[in-house]
Amino acid sequence: MTTTQQQLQHLYWRAGFGPRPEDVAAGLTPRKALRQMLRDSEKVELLDSPQMRYTEPLAQFQPVVPAAGKPQSDMVTTPDQTAMSAGMEAPVAALPARSALAGPQKGRPQPPLLRRQDMSAQQRKMQNQSIQQAFYAMNTGWLARMANSPAQLREKLTFFWHGHFACRVRRPDAALHLNNTIRQLALGKFSDLLLAVSKEPAMLQFLNNQQNRKQRPNENFAREVMELFTMGRGNYSETDVKEAARAFTGWGYNAQGEFVFRENQHDDGSKTFLGRTGNFTGEQVLAIILEQPRTAEFIATKLYRFFVNDTPNPAHIQPLAQAFFKSGYDISALLEQMFTAEWFYEPANVGTRIKSPVELLAGIKRTMGLQLVDDKPLIVFQKALGQTLFQPPNVAGWPGGRNWIDSSSLLYRLQLPSVLLKNAEFNVALKQDENDIAPNLTKAERTFQQQVKTTVKLAPVQALLAKTPAPQQSAELSRFVLQAPIRPENRALIQQAADKAPAEGRLRTMVTSLLSLPEYQLM
Repeated sequence: MTTTQQQLQHLYWRAGFGPRPEDVAAGLTPRKALRQMLRDSEKVELLDSPQMRYTEPLAQFQPVVPAAGKPQSDMVTTPDQTAMSAGMEAPVAALPARSALAGPQKGRPQPPLLRRQDMSAQQRKMQNQSIQQAFYAMNTGWLARMANSPAQLREKLTFFWHGHFACRVRRPDAALHLNNTIRQLALGKFSDLLLAVSKEPAMLQFLNNQQNRKQRPNENFAREVMELFTMGRGNYSETDVKEAARAFTGWGYNAQGEFVFRENQHDDGSKTFLGRTGNFTGEQVLAIILEQPRTAEFIATKLYRFFVNDTPNPAHIQPLAQAFFKSGYDISALLEQMFTAEWFYEPANVGTRIKSPVELLAGIKRTMGLQLVDDKPLIVFQKALGQTLFQPPNVAGWPGGRNWIDSSSLLYRLQLPSVLLKNAEFNVALKQDENDIAPNLTKAERTFQQQVKTTVKLAPVQALLAKTPAPQQSAELSRFVLQAPIRPENRALIQQAADKAPAEGRLRTMVTSLLSLPEYQLM
């Protein structure tokens, strides 16, 4: 049996990035808290800042005139003079107007294009640093949003889709645009989200669709759309992959970072896809995929594994999938059904899921009001723990579950609270990452060894314990900090440590000890 406080905290952890002391003190029922989260997430606030806007540091020295139609690499786009066909049908809902993407992104001139092979080693290093700085700003800016934004549900869904539509490209502006497209559509209709993501330059480049042309089809994009984004393996044939690839020929992007349909590269011949025959376009192929109940089941299962339990329960998922399909893939409606189900709050689903590294970091920041004097170590923590925003390992995203924990990552997880709350030194030699912006670093260049300066807001936590006698405070605090039951011997040790600590450091000692427990890795 879970208490109302546990249920409320469960909702805040799963639908957001954890409860704050004031959330618990407010005493809302889970149902009222969910309604509040939905209202708070209605507004879309784009991820953006001057530091996130990539500028080419070498443009003034070496502008390069690209050759039209040449396949791109490293998100170096080529101008395209081909307008989208005026007569092209839109069998799925038209791409939503990106009103929220106006302003700093829409129409923003792209930096002049440079070819890596034309640069000196020093110039490549300068470019790498500029790209890294933009990605770091995007990463830490988003992490701050996860910790502080009232739109917790939108941030959590953006994070979920960030893993579902995993994409890793070299250009920060393309990655940021994809993130903001996902952010805008994260709680709407999955059909809109799928179409918009499929037309993002970052995704088209990552999955090689710029090379997908009539009579020279590239199947990568079509295969991943079906295998990872919609239906899953076993629900289509190799012939379906080949035919879908033909339908996506001509899908590309221009130098302004906009989707373009190159009609002269499109295979407009007859195709047979999932048992239907016609002169299908890419939009029509996506529409046919969405007509398959299996697509609703695949998405509902993935959402269930992320928000409820790593082990799917068909008895729970089938009603979700059926309602999802009937609703026309309404994501918000599916989530509301999930978060109001009695089984969502059953003990089997509370405190049983391992936090991802990003959820762990964002959760500590949110619950304790943690701020770093310099955010750069947040990148180091993510790399050490195995999950760096905007840098998924591959198109399948992060595997999650028990894969988050191994002997080294668990050690770092348990050390982290002392680093963040007691200024202990963090010492790590990061692994070599061949896909990094600047690979092949020396061990010295990959080593981080220093104290991390932070501030925390413990007053709200203190207020939560104000009516609790000192001998019972460790137990009361554990009910707020932990979602898994604390072992009696651990609670006794924490109480003893608190009793020995000076009065001014007593609460910090208890908090640090609780965050350092293996139980805190669960939510």
